[in-house]
Amino acid sequence: MTGTKASPSIVVFDVGQVLIEWDPRHLYRDLFDGYEDLMEDFLTAVCSPAWNMEQDRGRPWAEAVALLTAEHPDCAELIRAYDEQWEQMVPGPIPGTPEILAALKARGVPVYAITNFSADKFALSQKRFDFLNSFDGIVVSGVEKVIKPDPKIYHILFDRYGLDPKSCLFIDDSAANIETARAVGMTAHHFVGGAETLRAELEGYGLL
Repeated sequence: MTGTKASPSIVVFDVGQVLIEWDPRHLYRDLFDGYEDLMEDFLTAVCSPAWNMEQDRGRPWAEAVALLTAEHPDCAELIRAYDEQWEQMVPGPIPGTPEILAALKARGVPVYAITNFSADKFALSQKRFDFLNSFDGIVVSGVEKVIKPDPKIYHILFDRYGLDPKSCLFIDDSAANIETARAVGMTAHHFVGGAETLRAELEGYGLL
């Protein structure tokens, strides 16, 4: 599996869709009363991924909601819900991965995280999910004002915590983020096969 490359000794997690599930449809299915087409149109044309990404990049939620409400006044209540009822978008942990994080910690493996997340929503998530407080260090895009897959956010992690990228195994569900991780020198696991696939790879590296 590792060829001639040294096995990683440090694990760097993504958070959303790796450790906790996030999907705005968990909230908006109820708000749209089952009208899937209308919900999808709203999440494409109004509260779009691009709009949400700016909060991950550090734009305050109050500003984001005000700007979008000015553009779509007929959707004001639905737009506010994205902020005010955000936690309903997060039904719980991804099955099995918090246990993997705990097992790595128990073995003394250094664990870090790089996450695209608004600063205040990440703070809410840390209160709700205690395992998000167990990292040896974490870089949150909303705090740093830079998002994956920009290489800058990876280098913030390396520089802040004195990490050698060649010693790091990065785990993320995004192919673009994985590509950048490899480009900056990390080993990477594209999280698409669930916790058991990840566990098997970690075992292959001798980390579990």
